[in-house]
Amino acid sequence: MERIFKWLFALIFVVIVVGAGFIFIVKEGTCAIVSRFGRIANVHTEAGFHFKLPWPIDRIITFDTRSQYMDSGYNETLTNDKINIILQTYLVWNISDPARFYTSVGDFDVAQRYLNDLIANVKNGVMGNYTISSLVSMNLEDIKMDEICKAIEERVSLSASDNYGIGVQKLRFKRVTLPDANVQSVFSQMIADRQRLVAQYSAEGERDSTIITSEASARASEIVAQGRFDAAEIDAATEKQVAEIYAEAYDKHMELFVFLKKLIALENSVNPETVVIMRASESPFDIIMSINENEGDVR
Repeated sequence: MERIFKWLFALIFVVIVVGAGFIFIVKEGTCAIVSRFGRIANVHTEAGFHFKLPWPIDRIITFDTRSQYMDSGYNETLTNDKINIILQTYLVWNISDPARFYTSVGDFDVAQRYLNDLIANVKNGVMGNYTISSLVSMNLEDIKMDEICKAIEERVSLSASDNYGIGVQKLRFKRVTLPDANVQSVFSQMIADRQRLVAQYSAEGERDSTIITSEASARASEIVAQGRFDAAEIDAATEKQVAEIYAEAYDKHMELFVFLKKLIALENSVNPETVVIMRASESPFDIIMSINENEGDVR
């Protein structure tokens, strides 16, 4: 029985030694490179058990393939209109080609230094095509932050993949600032942009005001002309109707009509304080003599 235990223990020991020498495990979220005498023999990206030769024939190098976050440095760059700006970006990346990453970089700290230098160079190249108003402006149509980010991301992604085996998942601006020497010039430009907008809006307002005033004046003239036309028609119709009434009255009783017209004219000519020097025989005062004669009291 004791001999059996010895053989069982020896078998377990041999299995452990063989397993440790010929088998290794790749964990989830990692990859493994099998280096045989300094050259890459295999690359394993799937989690599980994998075969290898014992050390010193094979050496296992593992890398974390999960997404990595990195802040770039405060890189100062120059815009197309010769203004210095400071751009800080953040980058999300991972190892897309383990073999290329191992041979060209080999270490995460080195990878981040390479990426930071690459981002700085790409920023300089991209920002040379844009003015400061693409980043800071009162006019929203001039701001092209998304376009600039996309251009930088595409160039960084292509270069990082080809040279370092690194995949860029996202690159965005984290901070945009200005050196102290350029703050006043940017403020002056913003003020000039605002004044330009004020002048534009004022000109548009004056133009619209002129149009509205002209339309209102034309409409008022049209209304007044129509009113005068309507009043003239009413006056003409009234005068016609009055003339018809007078003519009808005249035809019915000519003497009464003449008498009443003279009486109205006499009434409109005098008041209680009026002193009149006249010939009683002249119209319309002759009716006074006629009245007195009819009454038998001539004065």
